[in-house]
Amino acid sequence: MDKILSGLAKFGLDENLVKDLFEEESSSSRPNGEPTVAKAIEPPKETDFLLLKSVRCPICDGTFRTPVIKSGRAKRKEPDLDLRPRFEYIDTNKYDIASCPKCGFTAMHRYFGNLAPVHAKLIKEGVLMKLKNPPAKAITDLEVISYDSAIDLYKIALYTSVVKKAKNSEKAYTCLKIAWLLRGKIEELSVDAEKNKEVIAACQKDYDTFYKQAFDGFVKAMSSENYPMAGMDQSTVDLLIAAMAYNLGQYEYASRFVSGLIVSRTAGSNIKNRAHDLKEKIVEKLKK
Repeated sequence: MDKILSGLAKFGLDENLVKDLFEEESSSSRPNGEPTVAKAIEPPKETDFLLLKSVRCPICDGTFRTPVIKSGRAKRKEPDLDLRPRFEYIDTNKYDIASCPKCGFTAMHRYFGNLAPVHAKLIKEGVLMKLKNPPAKAITDLEVISYDSAIDLYKIALYTSVVKKAKNSEKAYTCLKIAWLLRGKIEELSVDAEKNKEVIAACQKDYDTFYKQAFDGFVKAMSSENYPMAGMDQSTVDLLIAAMAYNLGQYEYASRFVSGLIVSRTAGSNIKNRAHDLKEKIVEKLKK
């Protein structure tokens, strides 16, 4: 090999030092002759995906900080059949809720904003005056929310939605969120399924209850509410109900919604593609 570093001798450097510019580094050329050991890449912590956001409580008018997901930080994965969102390293559903540490008002971010005076009055009298302690404490630093803590907050949000006489879609969506959290908890516990067998069985029982309530609530909402419903357009709700019906073993019911989506002029390509995939699953089940 020609001397590519020729001319460096005048600076006192050995121009013959480099034999092969891109040769693999040998252990003898490293300090102390120690071989290179590849460092294991540690997975990110859950708090790496979070930030603290200031929120104003519409009940007591106080402000507090709550953890929310950083926009674009978490890598999205393929959602579950029933549209449950999935991300790498974090279950974002745990952080889609806020709870005032002062008065205890708790609701999903979607429903936490301005409240009608009649709703605020119902919540104060029917929920907050009965709370022994606020379900969440004031936080100054990022903290991971456990599945159990998140489920408790969502249950209070569901209780609150019943007291304030919320729409069926709000109650159904809250039930669905709880079911999704229970599914996530079961997945987490299943890493050691034998050890957690009893806890998994209890979670599964609760999951079945909330999932069926969510399905029934959305079916009722369809006949009495306008779209968007819980932030979803009609095509998304139809796909959600079809997927939930499939998961509940109601294949004929699911097939009706899927067939409508496939021929729909308003459903987007993503919705139609998922509807086609679901149709194949339904056909397989009906064959059996």
